[in-house]
Amino acid sequence: MSSLWGDANRRQVLALGGGAAAALALSPRAQAAAAPVVTTRHGRVRGAHQDGIHVFKGIRYGADTGPRRFQPPQPPAAWTDIKDALTYGAACPQTRFTEPLSEDCLFLNVWTPEARAGGDRPVMVYIHGGAYSHGSGGDPLYDGTRLAQRGDVVVVTLNHRLNAFGHLYLGRLAGPAYARSGNAGILDLVLALRWVRDNIAAFGGDPGRVMLFGQSGGGAKIATLMATPAAQGLFHRAATMSGQQVTASGPLNATARATAYLAALGLTPERAGEVATVPMDKLLSALNTADPIAGVGGQGMGGLYWGPVLDDQVLVRHPFYPDAPAQSAGIPMIIGNTHDETRLLIGGSDPATFSLTWEQVPALLTKHMRVDINPDLVVTEYRRLYPDYSPSEVFFAATTAGRSWRAAVIEAELRAAQTGAAPTYAYQLNWGTPKDSGKWRAPHTLDIPLVFDNTGVPDALSTDGAGARRMAERMSTAFIAFARTGDPNAAGTPRWTPYTLAGRETMVFDLDSRLEQDPRGAERRLFARVPFTQQGT
Repeated sequence: MSSLWGDANRRQVLALGGGAAAALALSPRAQAAAAPVVTTRHGRVRGAHQDGIHVFKGIRYGADTGPRRFQPPQPPAAWTDIKDALTYGAACPQTRFTEPLSEDCLFLNVWTPEARAGGDRPVMVYIHGGAYSHGSGGDPLYDGTRLAQRGDVVVVTLNHRLNAFGHLYLGRLAGPAYARSGNAGILDLVLALRWVRDNIAAFGGDPGRVMLFGQSGGGAKIATLMATPAAQGLFHRAATMSGQQVTASGPLNATARATAYLAALGLTPERAGEVATVPMDKLLSALNTADPIAGVGGQGMGGLYWGPVLDDQVLVRHPFYPDAPAQSAGIPMIIGNTHDETRLLIGGSDPATFSLTWEQVPALLTKHMRVDINPDLVVTEYRRLYPDYSPSEVFFAATTAGRSWRAAVIEAELRAAQTGAAPTYAYQLNWGTPKDSGKWRAPHTLDIPLVFDNTGVPDALSTDGAGARRMAERMSTAFIAFARTGDPNAAGTPRWTPYTLAGRETMVFDLDSRLEQDPRGAERRLFARVPFTQQGT
């Protein structure tokens, strides 16, 4: 690598001469420290040296998706010059987002202790949340510097297609060219993982020890990848944080959504192919069209649902139905959730939910639980289990158990029942953030700054106090250990044993972290009485 960087510098030395040339005539060690260069399969990229870590941002792993909208991604064309990898690439077009947006969005980012082949470091690939509609790999909370420093690991984040760009299913409307359009975003992730397999060794990583981890929608995407044949063999550990995908959207429901979306754009099903030429801004404006399956407000949804599709092309079975996918049985897995998911998921946009009366709770449960169960029965049972809970506390606890935690239980149970499967480790984050006088407790997204050891990021939900730093040390250390060996046990924490149907062993992360058997078991049994329906199914 120093020779590549040296060739470029020698040309500059000859052109500049004198003092400027002398300034550029650095030793190979100084040159590498200032700007590391790595040769990938497609060309050379130049990163930066920050806080003792080599950082590469905005590396292209796929070609511009605009010319092939709604179709499988393609690898990028090779380049001969050295591309600067110093800033994040554009995010997929989406609403309510301030980063640069473009259909040319297939970029990834790498943090490594040393950008040099032969490092043999575990690779931690993070898939961002935001359901299947929002987000990017460039969020400050996902900066991999501290993980790379703490664990001597290589960290990767990435962008991919979202919402209609990644999941508009046209297979039954626009012909064979669009047979895989409902899973274009999943295929982007597969292409990114192929890039990791083919290139990460040049950055000091081990392509045979690739761990996926992701929160919320990122966890759901990982669960989907575990059942996606094209992803088989591309990763070797998986950790989902408050994100599960038991079932995908069926092709008929996905077609109904596509038809509603096309109608909002002024297109009939017979003209479905024309959507490939509709301006990007117009495509975004139609995303909030009422969902024909759930409807606006139905199951707590707003606008059309976007997610993976059982298209019999990319996805030939549901991710975790009727059982755990056999293709990933040998992959060790972590399945985690936070104790108070919906205090932010729902309460973050509806402050009134923090001051409910008992009379208001049943109607709100009906809207937000996403399972068909008598809300009066739920209130009665929670008041029996937790007589000191306020109406708002019952609402948040029941919606967390019925809506956000239920799928995690299902996936853990199916993995535990799988003959000869690799271990599955369950966790529950109980530690509550002190932010806003502690009103959020342990909400959705709180585990992100803790796992990344990024409590110092401005406005981090965790804050950056002593308790947050202690929790970040524990959780990031466990994830690093899992990336390295497939076992999350590390010095200084209680023994974390795999989840079984007999014990339902769960690591409860708190200032006094402990392994518990079947935490919130009564809540689990209450909701196990009724079938679970994945959002969008």
